[in-house]
Amino acid sequence: NNHHNNSHDLNFSNFPPIIDLANPDTEGVVKEIANACSEFGFFQVISHEIPLDLLKEYSRQCRLYFGLPHDVKIQWKRNEGNSRGFFDDELTKQRRDWKEALDFGVPGTRDWSVDDDHSSNQCLDGWNQLPSEEVLPNFRPTVTRYFDECSRLSDHIAIIMAKGIGQAETTPFIQDLRENHSSYLRVNYYPICDDAVAEEEKKDREHDTGKPLGISPHYDAGFLTVLLQDDDCHSLQVWTKDEQWITVSPTPGALTINTGDMAQVWSNNRYKAPLHRVLTNKDKVRYSAPFFYNPSYRAKVGPLLLRNSDNNNKEEKPLYHPVLWGYFRAVRFAGDLTNLGVEIQIDHFLIQEENNDSKKTKKSSHHHLQRQEIFSKEADFSLPFSVEKYQSLLLSSFDNVNDNENEN
Repeated sequence: NNHHNNSHDLNFSNFPPIIDLANPDTEGVVKEIANACSEFGFFQVISHEIPLDLLKEYSRQCRLYFGLPHDVKIQWKRNEGNSRGFFDDELTKQRRDWKEALDFGVPGTRDWSVDDDHSSNQCLDGWNQLPSEEVLPNFRPTVTRYFDECSRLSDHIAIIMAKGIGQAETTPFIQDLRENHSSYLRVNYYPICDDAVAEEEKKDREHDTGKPLGISPHYDAGFLTVLLQDDDCHSLQVWTKDEQWITVSPTPGALTINTGDMAQVWSNNRYKAPLHRVLTNKDKVRYSAPFFYNPSYRAKVGPLLLRNSDNNNKEEKPLYHPVLWGYFRAVRFAGDLTNLGVEIQIDHFLIQEENNDSKKTKKSSHHHLQRQEIFSKEADFSLPFSVEKYQSLLLSSFDNVNDNENEN
């Protein structure tokens, strides 16, 4: 059942909240967005100033792309040395997603006019593999224009989110995001998944009894996500505080925004990154396009030391160790692409209270902090991350460090 009856819960009767960015009451908008980020982690924006004709043309180009023959798309397949390109085999928490997708992002030169495969356009995420003019004449100009609009909108929303926790527009992290973000845009195509297809698919996957999901439950890693959803297909769901899945029904012309892990770390848990998933659909194909507004690879995202008005304006304790975005992103990509079994979550960066955490969490936290330190010294952020090259670091356990010798 895609829809829940939420009438018992007034909080969710207008979920997610719809926020008008052109509202002249700018302080009111700051409050609404801050509240949405801390309560739900999801909201929709109208008056976002991305022209409707661009949204329509962008959606049309995406449909044309997925309509290309599979043997054409597969020549642009991403691989363990390039996270950008076409793929139909992504793993979310080690489970294959039911979709095809294309990822492309900020070129190394930050200049769309330079050829995708020019060596200067490489970066930690790899390089773009977009169809040529001959294959899809209007694809590149449309998707790059949409990308730039999403960057502008994300900066606007990030500034409002910063104001929501008492920070100025000139906060260094927000400025660094604007100037050096490493964002990427994903286009998803979810084929129809009827019962016969689901049964066939189940045979292909060992030990998996559940129906395939479009995307399994996950948190977005970056700062915020701008999502263009199909107006008529309601399969995105968010896990709420009262422990139920609620469908995010899009408002035509609006864009859906959700907070990511880095906003949660930076706000010291004032803002929450929501757990969400995508259901498969028996009757309709579905398209969606999330834009992931990600920090600079070199950014160390640490909690702001906010003052707590409920506690004599004392400075709060930071809850997280700083997260090096390039490391977090690289490990997340390795987990999406391979079944090495490497997972990274912001929980691994929590500052541990001495006696209340399981040894397992402590251990993996310790490992990530040490790996991150080594990665920050060894990695060249202007070269594509290679799973093969860094495999030994990703799997290193540092078991001899700070571990009790007689621990199991």
